[in-house]
Amino acid sequence: MKVKLSSAERVLFPDDGITKGDLFDYYGSATNAIVPHLKDRPFTMKRWREGLSGGSFFQKQAPKGIPDWIPTRVFRTWPRGGKGESRLVDFPLVNSRDALLWMVQMHCIDMNAWYSRVDKPDRPDWVLFDLDPPEEDSAFALCVRVAHYVHGALEDLGLESYVKTSGADGIHVIVPIARRSTYDETYEFAELLSRKLEAEHPGEVTTEWLKKKRSGVLVDHRQNGHGKTIASVYSVRPKPGAPVSTPLGWDELTEQVQPRDFSMQVALGRIDEHGDLFEPVLRGKQMLGPALKALRG
Repeated sequence: MKVKLSSAERVLFPDDGITKGDLFDYYGSATNAIVPHLKDRPFTMKRWREGLSGGSFFQKQAPKGIPDWIPTRVFRTWPRGGKGESRLVDFPLVNSRDALLWMVQMHCIDMNAWYSRVDKPDRPDWVLFDLDPPEEDSAFALCVRVAHYVHGALEDLGLESYVKTSGADGIHVIVPIARRSTYDETYEFAELLSRKLEAEHPGEVTTEWLKKKRSGVLVDHRQNGHGKTIASVYSVRPKPGAPVSTPLGWDELTEQVQPRDFSMQVALGRIDEHGDLFEPVLRGKQMLGPALKALRG
């Protein structure tokens, strides 16, 4: 092992007593499941130097002193909202167990990477439907119901999809695709399908961005864009209990499921039992064009 862990006893989750060492052990055990989903994707470091209580900051540029055995690649980025000067950023790539563990040493709790890979940075591997439930009791059960609406609509268009808990409060539905479509096309597809579901399920599905105007579960198509990142499958999330973004079979996603059910120990047990349920996402061969054409009418 090339990574030496320091401050292993530092508590990152103060309400749970979960330490940096606990996180290091989890990612060491989950390596074979998570690294294939990070490999060759520009990686954004979200660092929690003092744990959850101290807040976090994002770091796209590979830091000074990054080990020479962690590869980096330069890409141009634009400020949030697209306004202002672009800049060249040298992104780290998490292509190995040691690179993953080094990110834990740098106080990364969740692992955030692009939807596309370095050889075709303008061609995403998937379309994402990011489901964000309202802040009320039983909201996650509604989120589950909406996830099944998304799944059914995609099936009607001839597309397979895969689901995981976001690890925070919502659900991610991912449609793996052949790397031929552009980000503009995946954005348009997600927007058209989300608005169709909003019209079919008023009060349950919304595309309204402002929370105070929102009624139901936000199906957020805006997360499909060049340079956007997603917390990878098997990422620990910076929430009480250190829940993990965990893939599920569609038959497992019932209204009894709660995102906090999936601790690090539970996630590792599921990997042992089921293998990587998200492995098909790595082999996307579905053509988006016909489904997009159908939605355009």
